[in-house]
Amino acid sequence: MTLSVVLFNGSPRPGGNTELCLRRVERGLRAEGISTEIVPLAEKRIEPCRACMGCEGRRRCAQEDDLNDMIEKMEAAQGIILGSPTWFGSVSGWIKNLIDRSGLVSRLNGHMYRRKVGAPVIAVRRGGAVQVYNEIISFFAINHFYMVGSSYWNFAFGLEPGEAAHDAEGMRTMDDLAANMAHLLKALEAAGAPGAPCLPPRSP
Repeated sequence: MTLSVVLFNGSPRPGGNTELCLRRVERGLRAEGISTEIVPLAEKRIEPCRACMGCEGRRRCAQEDDLNDMIEKMEAAQGIILGSPTWFGSVSGWIKNLIDRSGLVSRLNGHMYRRKVGAPVIAVRRGGAVQVYNEIISFFAINHFYMVGSSYWNFAFGLEPGEAAHDAEGMRTMDDLAANMAHLLKALEAAGAPGAPCLPPRSP
């Protein structure tokens, strides 16, 4: 099996600092022989969750937009990275909608992402990144993911597109994150445990 990681870019700015960070992690993963795909969420239509519960027992959302394509990508990958800029101390709307809807689908269908590997990647101008990091980590923690650490929290600092590349510690953090994620994915593969059967469905 070829190991793969899907990286969701929650920024609407092509070539911005969130994308720069994700590409830095992607480079490290590919150097370890892991297949990657970066998905620009701002190019997709992903509406807020209506909490209709129509996903229960279907493994797909009942709302008609691009969310189910994202769920398919998450199911197919062994690793998932959510990248977001810091907007008023929170994730962007694209990441929030992905978290709310894919998380509910997972939890109403036996925890579909159980034992996948997850990590956040955050771009920030100055402050607020800790809350963004915690929001994404909370999504992983409540959905049975293995979570990957690094040498610092997964932030890089910059405002103008490309500025984060000058954050030496931030770039080292992205490199270490990629190395740690690759190590864990390979260890799980060697153990024959890249995932596990779903649990019985449970209300959120």
